[in-house]
Amino acid sequence: MYVLQMYYFLSLFLLNKSLKFVNIYHSLMRLIKLDAIDSTNDFLKQLFKESAVDDYTIVMVNEQTKGRGQMGEKWLSEPGKNLTMSVLVKDVQLKTQNIYDFNIAVALAVLKVLKNIQIPDVSIKWPNDIMADSKKVAGILIENILKADGSFTAIVGIGLNLNQTNFENLPKASSLKCITGKTYEQEEMALLLKHSLEANRQTLDKDADLLWSAYHENLYKKEYPSPFEDKNGNRFMGIIKKVTRDGKLEVLLDDHSLIHFEVKEVRMLY
Repeated sequence: MYVLQMYYFLSLFLLNKSLKFVNIYHSLMRLIKLDAIDSTNDFLKQLFKESAVDDYTIVMVNEQTKGRGQMGEKWLSEPGKNLTMSVLVKDVQLKTQNIYDFNIAVALAVLKVLKNIQIPDVSIKWPNDIMADSKKVAGILIENILKADGSFTAIVGIGLNLNQTNFENLPKASSLKCITGKTYEQEEMALLLKHSLEANRQTLDKDADLLWSAYHENLYKKEYPSPFEDKNGNRFMGIIKKVTRDGKLEVLLDDHSLIHFEVKEVRMLY
């Protein structure tokens, strides 16, 4: 009875939003598949506000028309070729000052999946890009819904380049197929990412320091001289030393001084 009620509700919800309804899987998978949507994060956020949604519910879409990345940048993906998904993670129990702990748990969850399927030379580019052989293969956008008790529910958006091979206008991007020559199935990868995220959330509850250690071990260009550009367009050389617990990038400058940058204050030129 529950399945029929949920099916009916979602059908009406999608119809009201003028969306093409494709498929819904229930039971333990909690997976919603759509043909086209503006943003999986926005869809899941609205669904969470309007109904009872299970923890770790996944929303997948073949074509996302208004995908967003960090700093308001667009996430561009060839329809049907890649994985565009959002996952609901409910009631994360963290203190506000350590909210970035969850971000690194998510980034490491994606990294772990790629390592397990033997994608070589993977790393995390601050704050939330996943690199393979110095090219971007995945991006993460996390939106948090804060609660009065200090906990929050997270909408975790993940864009993973799977089978797209044409990156003519995106020279810094690549895909798993470009790297390995294999074709990857969207739903299978979505479930792998979900299970990895669940495992890292459990680790986060027990030992956040363990995740931070792994994050720094896999931090892109850590301890290597790299070019940067600040928000005013000034370019400089620096060496990434670490990311602080509140999510700031610590960079060693030529004059041996340390400076800390917020997400929107600097970008690495690579």
